[in-house]
Amino acid sequence: MGSERGNMKHLIASSFLVVFLLTSSLALMNTSYSHPLGGSVGTQSIHVDVFRGMVSIQDSNVLSEWDGVLDYKNALLVAKLYSKMACVLAKMDQDTFPTLDDITKALDHHALKHYPSTRGLTYTVLPSRVKNLPQYGMPIKDMCREVPTYFAQQQKEGTALAVDPDSCSEVQLLSFMGLSICGEIPGL
Repeated sequence: MGSERGNMKHLIASSFLVVFLLTSSLALMNTSYSHPLGGSVGTQSIHVDVFRGMVSIQDSNVLSEWDGVLDYKNALLVAKLYSKMACVLAKMDQDTFPTLDDITKALDHHALKHYPSTRGLTYTVLPSRVKNLPQYGMPIKDMCREVPTYFAQQQKEGTALAVDPDSCSEVQLLSFMGLSICGEIPGL
């Protein structure tokens, strides 16, 4: 009976140690940062998940409300434009976007004003609709499931834009990058 009680105490102590170590290691794996940014009209909330290589943006600016995901692991950009009730999905040129580390440092130090502003990038909405959203990951699928999603293509710098400038939606990523998403959304 005494040895069973000793074994039980050893088992319980071992179990507590395993739970403690597992909890600590899981906490280290989920490295994420969230920081609300105030804007002149509305706010932008940014969530960085370093482990998954994702940045989520919610911009509640009444003039240009949008949500977005930057998926650095798959080099994808998705923006849900509330004014158009549609999502656009594009390849992200990681050479022109701030790195995940830049965004994390900016949020950690609240030093967004110290980052130089980049030229705005222009994306043209293509008429082809995304047919299989789940293949692009759950965050993108969840964001765009209730609205049509279209592919978009980044315009090369210096090429003439053959769309009506009034069809462009301007979105701001943090304080250092502006994006223009231009073109008519089919069916709207």
